[in-house]
Amino acid sequence: MRITPNNAGLGARIEGIDLAQPLGEDGFRTLLRALGRYGVLCFPGQELDAPQLSAFGSRFGELEVNVANMFHAPGHPEVMILSNMKDAAGQPIGLHDAGQGWHTDMSYSREIALANALHAKQVPMRDGRPLGDTQFRNMHAAYDDLPAEIVQRLEGRVAIHDFGKFWDVMRTRPGSIRKPLTPEQRAKKPPVPQPILRTHPITGRRVLYCNPGYAVRIEGLEPAESDAMLEYLFRHQAQAKYLYSHAWRPGDLLIWDNIGTVHNAKADYGPEEHRYILRVQAMATRDYAALAA
Repeated sequence: MRITPNNAGLGARIEGIDLAQPLGEDGFRTLLRALGRYGVLCFPGQELDAPQLSAFGSRFGELEVNVANMFHAPGHPEVMILSNMKDAAGQPIGLHDAGQGWHTDMSYSREIALANALHAKQVPMRDGRPLGDTQFRNMHAAYDDLPAEIVQRLEGRVAIHDFGKFWDVMRTRPGSIRKPLTPEQRAKKPPVPQPILRTHPITGRRVLYCNPGYAVRIEGLEPAESDAMLEYLFRHQAQAKYLYSHAWRPGDLLIWDNIGTVHNAKADYGPEEHRYILRVQAMATRDYAALAA
């Protein structure tokens, strides 16, 4: 196994490993440590089917079944299909607008996610250049750079995260096929509080855990003050120095840390520029400090 860090300080490329094969304890420990250290890991040239991707992702935690309950791989509700392609009847075969807009998956849930794993089968191309980059921001570094007075004001405070905020924004996008959330779906994911400053379960370092996709207000602050602070935090984390953008290639398997990063999918490709990606999401259900030790 060869680990090559990116120059940007976020992300690493890992070669010399076949993820279709079961991971031994030493291999898993190495990957878990690398995930905490680098935030985003790319394994090029992989070839996994849905059961194999599920098996890989489940090493990191219990796999989530998305609340929208759409576009699963056959027989595997935990494996979601992300695609802009349609079947012979003209019906979509996957969720085409997944991940667009800066967010952290599952911050709207009391039980948060540790990691996402996406495996690219087909990547949109134009003039020999891949489209649909997935972008990341480094929330370890964003926390480290917060002014001391901001940290002091936010110490012990929580932000309310609401699944409906992101979903409703995505429904307004042109061509969206997302339906309004039913009362039952909203009841499954009510707004929840999350600490704005939290300790990362792998690194033991603090991170800024507050994303523009789901965070709606800060408890204990007046509305105007809350809005101003959220605007500041979102602007702070948007600095170019925290950014890493992954250009996809077919066969890439990308796993990223959902606690130490926020992410966004670039929607720079058209309906005839086809994308097909399998996705699983591992919830933070284990003692990662012990597993990485």
